[in-house]
Amino acid sequence: MLERLKRVAEDLGLPLGTRKMTYNSRLAQELAKWAEEKGRGDEFHDAVFRAYFVDGKNIGKKAVLVELAKKVGLPGKEAGEVLESRAFREAVDADWKLCMQMGITAVPTFMIDHRSVVGAQPYEVLEQFLENNGAKKRGVRNQEKERSLKKKDS
Repeated sequence: MLERLKRVAEDLGLPLGTRKMTYNSRLAQELAKWAEEKGRGDEFHDAVFRAYFVDGKNIGKKAVLVELAKKVGLPGKEAGEVLESRAFREAVDADWKLCMQMGITAVPTFMIDHRSVVGAQPYEVLEQFLENNGAKKRGVRNQEKERSLKKKDS
């Protein structure tokens, strides 16, 4: 799996370090829920991804997570309190339960109806998955057509 991940990252030009350990991401998931609530979810997710996959940091450690929160502009003291209280434990439990009900066993999983694509995939695979499941490509032409139709309807 790690070799495949390295190839995909290389193909996409994404940074990927060489980790020697796998760390528990549970606390990172809980703090991410808080970061999302604070409007900084994307930034926090990116910071955790980089810390784990590029820098090899232990994202199971509270101190590491608090530093990542501060790095993306979130209050470190509050992040520490969220981790200590486990305030988002139930929200993450609910996410995990939903994933189990849907048959999701790995991340990332892309799902439309009951069909899915699992794991880091090249752009073309995701594009084909979307097209095969009814997604319409929205290029400049489609957007121009939509605008022109809206003008006619007005």
